[in-house]
Amino acid sequence: MSDVQQEIIEFEKARAELEEKHMGKWVLFQDLALRGVFDSFEEAATDAVARFGRGPYLIRQIGAQPTILPASVLYFPSYA
Repeated sequence: MSDVQQEIIEFEKARAELEEKHMGKWVLFQDLALRGVFDSFEEAATDAVARFGRGPYLIRQIGAQPTILPASVLYFPSYA
């Protein structure tokens, strides 16, 4: 299982409590722990890169519906 999949599992475990306290905010999970709650994706991403470099880590918006991409969509980061 990939590191990001483990982070997703930890997010799912914390989902109910996060939705109670921080609906609409953005969370950062890294190394199987909640590392911060932020008002915007940009704040979460800036903090993640400053603290953990290129990752892996998970940034999710609390209460947002999951985004499902078609199998034909591939992502290739420009730094790879």
